[in-house]
Amino acid sequence: MKKKNVLNLIKYYAEKNDSAFRNEAYEIAKKFDKSDDYQLSEYIMALLSDANTFSPQIDASENVFVKRIETTNNPLPLPNLIKDNILGIINAIGHKAGVNKFLFEGPPGTGKTESAKQIARILERELFIVDFDSVIDSKMGQTSKNISLLFNEISSVSNPDKIIILFDEIDSIAIDRINSNDLREMGRATSSVLKGLDNLNDNIVLIATTNLYKAFDKALSRRFDAIIDFSNYTKQDLLEVGEVILNNMLQKFKFAGRNMRLFKKILKGMDIVPYPGELKNLIKTSIAFSDSNNEYDYLKKLYINVSKNDENIDLKQLQNSGFTVREIEILTGISKSQVSRELKE
Repeated sequence: MKKKNVLNLIKYYAEKNDSAFRNEAYEIAKKFDKSDDYQLSEYIMALLSDANTFSPQIDASENVFVKRIETTNNPLPLPNLIKDNILGIINAIGHKAGVNKFLFEGPPGTGKTESAKQIARILERELFIVDFDSVIDSKMGQTSKNISLLFNEISSVSNPDKIIILFDEIDSIAIDRINSNDLREMGRATSSVLKGLDNLNDNIVLIATTNLYKAFDKALSRRFDAIIDFSNYTKQDLLEVGEVILNNMLQKFKFAGRNMRLFKKILKGMDIVPYPGELKNLIKTSIAFSDSNNEYDYLKKLYINVSKNDENIDLKQLQNSGFTVREIEILTGISKSQVSRELKE
């Protein structure tokens, strides 16, 4: 076997070019056979005949309603209670006992979709998301037919134990039939979803998310093996999440300085600390828009954003909120000596 064969194998694997990878492997097996290394040649041939070289088990060119999305190596931080539930899902899938349908419910920005991506990464499965824009149709009865076709697509995958299907914002087709304006149409759509879930292959993992659980069809809720509440964040949880997010951001923005004490004070002063998705955007924007020549300028911008104040910050108010003279200097750009004089006055 030559170096070229090894390089080709790596190249085809990285490109997920299954046919080229197999052809190259067959060529290598033939070369071992010609060099009288029959056992190794037969071993390679056996591996190729028994195993799937790659996973993706849904051909995007032939399917209309699902598309592959990249998993993530940088998930939103989660509180311990939700982390434990995610670990439980991973264990449940690993047991291969037919526990395969999960519903993530909670407000936007709580990490539902990102957690689905992380589960796919950990389990080394490919993640496919349902394109509801393609499923929902204005023609009477067509949405229901499309849902049936969608589940047919999902059921036709060649290696169901290698994928996860994500129904992101499944409430698009599953709002409570009783409260729907178009009872018959929504009823047909939801019934099609119920039927599809009932007939789902046990090896296919399905994760659905919703921001509108209270309006969720109860019959549909019962089809899921587990429902995970992503709204279980205390203020302390969100402060810890904010610290993790900031530390990750500081690794990317090298000019920004680390002052976790002041950062936490700013967040603690908020009446309601936002959920991780919004919090991440808030922190990222504050750093990205800050002056690179001022390592703590992002903290000033963050404070202005969360306190809804303009540039004319009240020094006395800052002092009463527990900020030190040095911290007030950072948040206002006014020197410590001047801050001290004005506070005394």
